[in-house]
Amino acid sequence: MTGQSTGPVTTRLLAAEAGVSAATVSKVMNGRPGVSAATRDRVARVLDRHRSHRRPPHRRPGLVVDLVLNEIDSLWSAQIVAGADEVFQAAGTTMALAALHGSAAHAASWLGTLAARRCDGVVLAVCELTARQHLHLASLGVPVVLLDPSGGADVGLPVVGATNWAGAVAATEHLIALGHRAIAHLAGPGGVTAARARAAGYRTAMDRAGLAVRDGSLRYGTFDDQSGHREMLALLDEARTAGTPPPTAVFAASDRQALGACTALQSRGLAVPGDVSVVGFDDTPQSRWARPALTTVHQPVQEMAALAARTMLRVIDGESIDPPRVELATRLVVRDSAAPPPAG
Repeated sequence: MTGQSTGPVTTRLLAAEAGVSAATVSKVMNGRPGVSAATRDRVARVLDRHRSHRRPPHRRPGLVVDLVLNEIDSLWSAQIVAGADEVFQAAGTTMALAALHGSAAHAASWLGTLAARRCDGVVLAVCELTARQHLHLASLGVPVVLLDPSGGADVGLPVVGATNWAGAVAATEHLIALGHRAIAHLAGPGGVTAARARAAGYRTAMDRAGLAVRDGSLRYGTFDDQSGHREMLALLDEARTAGTPPPTAVFAASDRQALGACTALQSRGLAVPGDVSVVGFDDTPQSRWARPALTTVHQPVQEMAALAARTMLRVIDGESIDPPRVELATRLVVRDSAAPPPAG
């Protein structure tokens, strides 16, 4: 038989078109893990193609969805925008960008604007909203999908994240395998789920290896380079004051923190990785062009944003999201910023 079927589009037909199993299509449709990035993308394109021809009758045209970011001038944010925009454009949905810039005033202003205009959904990729502001957002009756590092503690809200704990374990175990024993962790904000998971992964790897986390070696900050620079200098200063050797390796919760730490080490005459090894998290584009190129944990940010956008459209269509939290796989990317500790 030739031509396209005019009957209902079943999972089996979608699987045949994508060249995968029906179980794989089901995993992608429900946001479950266990599917490679390339396969997930291929299935998603088939799904988007069919949805564009058969838009659910209850999704009205002219939808507007807010994508809310901490900032819009970072490469991490650019990947989120690219991933979400591709999905929303294919669905004929308008995406409105908002940046909070870590400011309570900006958050309050955005919430006030949201209440005064029509908005059909919010993809929230920030960690600045307070519990009270989350309640305010909920009171507006606007569907919300969370994208890490937004906290994810809001019970019942769909969340798209990455395997933060497993990625942190892999990063720390890589340093341990190189021979490091004194390993510090520059963590993200303590109130953010992603940061806590990465810190927990660091602790797990250290515990498995029978290594103690030294006092002051786990330091919470923010995900930016200024925090990495500041906390790295504090680590060095505290070691000097105590008359103890500084850590020989540092695992940072973000690439920006890791690059800030590298700058701090170099400002003190320490070589990376000759004196201190550094590993980051995110695999942002600048990590591969840094000198030395940064060993890091890759998280599929653009794919995460695309999945968050597709999840938002499903929520708007009235679908039930099960499971509510989905984590896409991370992987260690070995480059040049980590090496065995110096002899002696």
